[in-house]
Amino acid sequence: MTDSPQWFWDAIEVPSTALKLEVEDCDINYLSWSPAGKPGLLFVHGHNAHAHWWDFIAPAFKDDYQVAALDLSGMGDSDHRDSYSAETYAQEISAVADALAMPENTIVVAHSFGGIMALRTLAAAPTRFKGLVLVDSGVRDPEEPRDPDRDITRLARPKVYPSREIAMSRFRLQPPQQCANQYIVDHIARHSVEFDDDGWLWKFDGELNSRLEARGSAIDSAADLRGISAKLALIYGEQSESFSARSAAYMQSLNSGLEVYSLADAQHHLFLDQPLAFIDQLREILKAWE
Repeated sequence: MTDSPQWFWDAIEVPSTALKLEVEDCDINYLSWSPAGKPGLLFVHGHNAHAHWWDFIAPAFKDDYQVAALDLSGMGDSDHRDSYSAETYAQEISAVADALAMPENTIVVAHSFGGIMALRTLAAAPTRFKGLVLVDSGVRDPEEPRDPDRDITRLARPKVYPSREIAMSRFRLQPPQQCANQYIVDHIARHSVEFDDDGWLWKFDGELNSRLEARGSAIDSAADLRGISAKLALIYGEQSESFSARSAAYMQSLNSGLEVYSLADAQHHLFLDQPLAFIDQLREILKAWE
């Protein structure tokens, strides 16, 4: 890991406790950084990612919040399923909050694919959470042109590598983007591979896309967003190719309570591009919601 600033080391060295619970016959892995007794803050990762994507973000909030992050099924250290759906993912998010005895003033922070699942979570359990902060995620304006090359369904199936080092060297962000903070990418890559009998491979179900029922008409995120009465905010990357100000405005037309914030000099993986600015922006939102 090269050129890592001290704040980053301080963050990732904060100990977390890895725990598991069963949801619909599947073990769900989650990390906890602080004990119960404070308002809850639950982080949800994006597609084919995992809870360790938040290692350098979550500890910044542990003094004021009960902080945790989970691995959605089929990703990270959680079990794989024969089929996946938004409804099941919503159950997993709520189940982790319940297992940690997080109070009803818990706020969910969810990136990309995880944000869509979090929208379904709050729509399905309208009184369980206080609010949701979407991170470069939400409902695209239906009139906005779509780039099929950035669709997550086009991701290649995972390969098997002869060594951990070779696997890590092949790690790439999806959707594709460059990131100036290579030390963060290296940390995520380190937690993204595991060994099995054939070699080193990525920690996600290679069949997840084909087994995912929450595609297209199977999930109505616009209806979910429209029906949520909890506090809502969106932080999107100013330079993101996955989200835009146009879609943010469309989302506000669906739910006028949505607060929108643009993070400068940031792309889709905005908390990798601008981690300290992201922490400051999230802290400002949470403070205003107290």
